[in-house]
Amino acid sequence: MNTRIGIGWDSHAFKAGIPLRIGGMTLDHPEGLAGHSDGDVLLHAITDALLGAVGAGDIGSFFPPGDPRWKDADSSIFLNLALEELRHAGYSIVNVDTTLVLAAPKISPIAGEMRSRVADLLNLPIDRVSIKAKTPEGLGVDHVAQCHAVVLVERSEDSEGLKAISEVIETQRQLEDVVDDLLSSVHGVPKRRVTPSVYDTEDIT
Repeated sequence: MNTRIGIGWDSHAFKAGIPLRIGGMTLDHPEGLAGHSDGDVLLHAITDALLGAVGAGDIGSFFPPGDPRWKDADSSIFLNLALEELRHAGYSIVNVDTTLVLAAPKISPIAGEMRSRVADLLNLPIDRVSIKAKTPEGLGVDHVAQCHAVVLVERSEDSEGLKAISEVIETQRQLEDVVDDLLSSVHGVPKRRVTPSVYDTEDIT
């Protein structure tokens, strides 16, 4: 199959006392989005869309919310992992279309700047990135920000035989080790500390 489509969706409630991060930008607003990481609803939706396009799971498969390393983490880390998955699977992005749903702040005055930022993060021309914004009229979710994302990807040249990392990994532990190595080398994120068991689990019946 030469083309695939991925769909992503994310939602976070607003919370006072934290910065508002959307699209890799810090916006001027009295409340931010609550989440284990920085709550960037736009980057989270795009990340899940990319992972979904190559059948690689979702953000939680790679970055469990209970892992303290991802507390307040920059969501571009998650996006970069999804791009790596896409590359290993032999695909590249054709275009990205997103819709933010939130009552405030207004996105239209900064949509161009946000498109440019997301295009940079995805290493795409800006005309391949669309960011739209709607208000949640009648939905009763004025204190929540949501985002829908759709991506079209196509098979890259000379990609025969390539597979996504998650496709060739057999266990969750192996997946965690690969993520550890990638993030340590690219982002300088400390590797997990694993405490060895006091039991020989092979002998437990």
